[in-house]
Amino acid sequence: MTRDVTDKRRPGLAAGIKQRLIQDALQRKLKSAGRQPAAAAASGQEVPEQHYRFALHPGYQQLRIISEGAARLGVSSPFFKVHEGNAAAATRIAGDAYLNFASYNYLGLSGDLAVSHAAKIAIDRYGTSVSASRLVSGERSVHRELEEALAALYGVDAAVTFVSGHATNVSTLGLLFGPNDLIVHDELIHNSVLQGIQLSGAKRLSCPHNDPEALDALLKAHRRDFERVLVVLEGLYSMDGDYPDLPRYVEIKRRHRVFLMVDEAHSLGVMGARGHGIREHFGLDGGDVDIWMGTLSKTLAGCGGYIAGESALVEHLKFLAPGFLYSVGMPPPVAAASLAALRRMRELPDRVAALQARGASFLARARRAGIDTGTSAGLAIVPAIVGNSLRAARLSAALFARGINAQPILYPAVPEQSARLRFFLCSEHSEDDIAYTVDVLAEEIARL
Repeated sequence: MTRDVTDKRRPGLAAGIKQRLIQDALQRKLKSAGRQPAAAAASGQEVPEQHYRFALHPGYQQLRIISEGAARLGVSSPFFKVHEGNAAAATRIAGDAYLNFASYNYLGLSGDLAVSHAAKIAIDRYGTSVSASRLVSGERSVHRELEEALAALYGVDAAVTFVSGHATNVSTLGLLFGPNDLIVHDELIHNSVLQGIQLSGAKRLSCPHNDPEALDALLKAHRRDFERVLVVLEGLYSMDGDYPDLPRYVEIKRRHRVFLMVDEAHSLGVMGARGHGIREHFGLDGGDVDIWMGTLSKTLAGCGGYIAGESALVEHLKFLAPGFLYSVGMPPPVAAASLAALRRMRELPDRVAALQARGASFLARARRAGIDTGTSAGLAIVPAIVGNSLRAARLSAALFARGINAQPILYPAVPEQSARLRFFLCSEHSEDDIAYTVDVLAEEIARL
């Protein structure tokens, strides 16, 4: 019924062979350099060089072997492309224009004139940094305005913002839960949640993806063995573009008397008639979920994360969460930009409608072309699953050569035989953009 998330990531045959080759290569490198294995250090002999040199760290060596192997196969790295301006539906890289499907600028609000103007005003008023933790002397009115607006969006008591989306989950989970507690997460949950659970010391169990019945059975078996129990889901899963049956999870959490947390990093601005997220999509009350989490770096055109919920939760985090307490406050222009983006989202429901229409169109066209889109719901995220990592990297390069920027997702981020390209839609994409991209995608998949 349950299994650790690493089971989901276990590679297929191709990845298993790759790992053995990597290990063999590492051993040969160590032997050729006359260095002894790790046991030498334990027996009192000289400390092996790989234990104090980053260049010999196994993780870095593995990265080098994979990169060199890809280069020998004629596959250049698809990562760290330098964009020369704002990246929304289109972008410019190395002087050339591309259709862009690799950014989370879902409503085109990064680059929106009103959002940029708000950031510029904040710089003139507050400077570029608050230069202190908010608890001591880093509090500014724009922080409170943003948090009040986020709380109102969810219909809850309060909200608190962090300077990093990843750190929001790590710090929140690390503070609120401990060794006597259990955290159950969807098997495809984001890395930030896994890191937060590890910091907390709580028992961790993964649950099959989008399977509330499996969660119900798990809680029947384990709820009474722990003090606090938390269930963590995502509003919209970034690798697959699908979402949970949230009302069913709410019913289960109430019956078993556990906490429920929803990570809305990708669902805010994307789901619901006005873009208010999975809560609006299902018509739920804000209090139906105990911890609402989200990021400011996607729809809201800034950087950082937030937690929204009851006053006791938010006050606890503001005074004791290390990632908030010991971190400098969010830069005023970032907070102002996200606040302006939130207001623009409310003013421009047509952008939400356009985004949803483009996502549905992309999904329908891709399926008609025989492209494997997995379980995507067509809400801004559509994967094209092509098999192994090499195929995905080559496909990304082929599309790039034809003016389309779409990033590959490779093992170990997904299982080796589920490597894919992910297409992130934007409200500014046109139907012609979608039609051209899917046609090119189908052609290049056929050539692989």
